[in-house]
Amino acid sequence: MKGKSVLSVTALLFIFALAMPHRTFAQGNDTLVVYASNPNSLDEVINSDTTSSGLQAHSVYELVSLDTTYIWLGPITVKSNFEVIGVLGADGRPPCIQGGILADGSLPYYLFVVNGSGTTARFQNLYLTGLAPTNTINALNVNGIGSFIQVSADSVDLYVDNVIFEDMPDEAIGYTGNWDNFYITNCKFRNLISATQWYSGEALRNTGNVAITDSIIMHDNTFLAINGYDCAPVTASFVRYIDFSHNSDIMSFQNPFWIFNATTAKIDNNMFYGTWFGGITQFEYLNYYDELRSIAIPSVIDLDTLGGDIAKVFDPQDSSSSNLLWLAEAKRQIQVENNNFYEPDTVIGFWKAYDDTATGADSLYATTWMNGRTTHMFNDPTQWPGFVAKGNTFLNPGYGPSIDEMLFPNQGDGVGGFQYFMNIRGNTASTDVYGYKLQNATGSNWIPQWPLPELKDMQYTSASLMTGGTDGKPVGDPGWFTGGITGIAKAPAQVPSQFALAQAYPNPFNPSAHIEYSVPQTGFVSLKVYNVLGQEVATLVSGIQQTGEHVAVFNGDRFASGVYFYRLQAGNVSITKKMVLMK
Repeated sequence: MKGKSVLSVTALLFIFALAMPHRTFAQGNDTLVVYASNPNSLDEVINSDTTSSGLQAHSVYELVSLDTTYIWLGPITVKSNFEVIGVLGADGRPPCIQGGILADGSLPYYLFVVNGSGTTARFQNLYLTGLAPTNTINALNVNGIGSFIQVSADSVDLYVDNVIFEDMPDEAIGYTGNWDNFYITNCKFRNLISATQWYSGEALRNTGNVAITDSIIMHDNTFLAINGYDCAPVTASFVRYIDFSHNSDIMSFQNPFWIFNATTAKIDNNMFYGTWFGGITQFEYLNYYDELRSIAIPSVIDLDTLGGDIAKVFDPQDSSSSNLLWLAEAKRQIQVENNNFYEPDTVIGFWKAYDDTATGADSLYATTWMNGRTTHMFNDPTQWPGFVAKGNTFLNPGYGPSIDEMLFPNQGDGVGGFQYFMNIRGNTASTDVYGYKLQNATGSNWIPQWPLPELKDMQYTSASLMTGGTDGKPVGDPGWFTGGITGIAKAPAQVPSQFALAQAYPNPFNPSAHIEYSVPQTGFVSLKVYNVLGQEVATLVSGIQQTGEHVAVFNGDRFASGVYFYRLQAGNVSITKKMVLMK
């Protein structure tokens, strides 16, 4: 199955809540407004709202209750296009969906299951927590499965914006479908910790390990106190494109990435602070716990050469060549720019103290920015001309004190990160976890703390990093400087001041080019692609676009090599630029 063209990230959907409690009703023909006071659980409401053919009777489910949580007791399985949109409170609080208690006393494992091939699913302005009303979270079941959002079909477009994922010991978002696309923006992944499985507790994961991935775009997200893998397409299989930009990885125990075989990727403007503070033991190193094929000391940016199967998908025109592997390597394009990586002194000191007593297989390899193998690839422009790494820094950003405090036993932080480390490394782990200001869900009508308790201390003080992005924005998730949750209106400086069209990336491209553009005011926008004869060959965007920054993807699979023009138009204003498809 071939990947399909991906349209731009959806604009924010603003819908007014109707003040009519204690019932569920349709607003218009396509929207169902759901109140938490409904006697049925959220899964019962949405799963029962279907037509005779099994498709959803409504495509938009609007959650409006803020004074208590919505309860889910089982998977919400949908096979047609659908959206779940929360209506924010005046203070930016999103509605919360909370796991309930099943009849046998257990907790549910899956919340949303997207099960329709070729469909689009959108989630926005939500707080998703696995913390049950009994103040417990799910332990991993015998199969080690569970997720808030699971994509189980091919060619799905998943949009997730301004969603908080908390207290899930396995995946926040998992997928097993081929050629799926992910657009994850303005989200907070918090306290995704398993007490015993330190390789579980991940943000985005190819859970079957073999699915082919189309595109992953992750912008303006924060990963705070999670076990590992912010972005794990598990590149033992092909992934077409990765764009990981303006994200913050703070005090994660394991790797932020599993992207060894990435073919086209942009990793820019990210903050890595206390990242992978769990390190890796010699036993894990020698048993390939964190490597794909060729062994290397672990690092945040960790790349490897392509496997033969991936090279054939990535570079089909050379698939019969005896030199395929090297020809494919020369076509990879990986950009790593203006990121900041910093390990606090407390982490470095802890590693040293641990290694002073550890021996043999228990000895620790500390996390580095870029290992020798990866460095060599970036330093060899003959073999890897498309590898570019520049502007990366190693500065202390100056976070508030509570960020480092989560490493120690502290009120609300569990046993602390260092004790969790000792439990894992000493094989004494049982039920203890670390985290950032872990919440207590006891009491009637419990709702999560708001605003998020890290809001103040996540606003670091480094002046150079505040404008250190390639775009002049703060390195890392800029949302902390504009209210923490970007569902709140952006500060004026964050709103685009002009109609703008960026250069396609990569350019030349094969087969897909990503096109970023900004819209200064809501209105009708079109983005079309033309060949050199002026003939329109593709429409990427045609409709109302909200103020903000957007991205579209042009897939050139079915087009011939050559020059193409893409034109952005709104009203009487248009911008045209050129890109080159090179097969």
